[in-house]
Order: sequence, then structure tokens, then C-alpha cells
Amino acid sequence: MWMNEHRAGPVRSAAAREAILDATARLFHTVGYENLTIEGVAREAGVGKQTIYRWWRSRGALIAECLTDGRLFPLEFDVPDTGDVLADVESWLDVILSVLEAPNGTALMRSLLAAAAEDRAVGDHLGASLGVNRFLAERLSVAVRDGQLAADAPVDQLGDAILGAIIFSSLGSDTAATAQGARDLVRYLLRPA
Repeated sequence: MWMNEHRAGPVRSAAAREAILDATARLFHTVGYENLTIEGVAREAGVGKQTIYRWWRSRGALIAECLTDGRLFPLEFDVPDTGDVLADVESWLDVILSVLEAPNGTALMRSLLAAAAEDRAVGDHLGASLGVNRFLAERLSVAVRDGQLAADAPVDQLGDAILGAIIFSSLGSDTAATAQGARDLVRYLLRPA
């Protein structure tokens, strides 16, 4: 499991857990990822650090849960299906890129990458909870069925290539170049035959 198992306890444990998640989201938006600490979250939530570590192994795991709960950014990762795969994936890409372009967005991406590298369970949880790969692969599969992509198009690998370009590019400091590079890749990979 990606977070520490916690013991069943009184209702106050659930309240403390919610207070921690709320405090993390508030601090993320006010002080940024770089300045967000477990000590600061504990102080803001009115709990001890050990209470935080009861549920989350690291700052990255805590941030990951806030993201998947929709506490950091309102996200909808479904890929639309208007019948035009290129337009649909570009529309979806705009949603993904809006996260990177938001204040603290690039720092969030980097923190999630670091957390996933540090703890594979965090990466597995993010992948399963956000479903980004799944939504993209499903839409690309429909495009294959509808003849918009070649019958042998490797939809999983196409999705991985698009996501990989976004993730790799986010490691740099130029979000405009990241956005343009991802758009160029999508247009190249999904161009009509």
C-alpha cells in the first residue's frame, strides 16, 4: 500500500486526517511545494508529526493524495470524444498543461516524480487514481476502431510517449517550451495518415 496502514481509532483520527489534508493543500497554495514541510503541515493542522507519518511515508505521498483527492487543482482527466482524435487529445492536453502552467504546477510535477521515484507505491497510486494513461489509451483505441489511426497503432505506447514528453519536459524551467513540444508531438503522432 502506498501509505502507511493506520489503526482503527476514534472519530478524531478521521478529523485529524482531514485536517492534515486540508492544511497541506492550504500550505501548498500559500508557500509552495519547496517551502512545504511536514513540520509546517503538522503545525497548521494542529497535530504532531507522528500523526502525519501514521498515514503518509513522505511529503511526496501526502502531496500525491491531496492531488488525487482534487484538493490542489480541480482536474478532469477524461479525454473527450467528439469524433476527431487530434482535436480531442489536444483539448485533453490543454487540461494537463494548465496544471503545469498554474502557480506551483511545475513544482508539483517535480515533487510527484520525486515521490514516485522514492516510493513505487506512490507512483502506482497516482497512476491508478488519476487514470491518465487509461483515459488516453481508451480514446486512442476508439480512434483505431473508427479508422482515424492505423489498425496496428500501439495505443498504450502512443499514450506513454505523449505523457513521457510532458513529464520529461516539465523537468526544465521553460513551461512554454514544454507546452509547445507536447503539442507538436501530439500533432505528429496523431496526424492523419
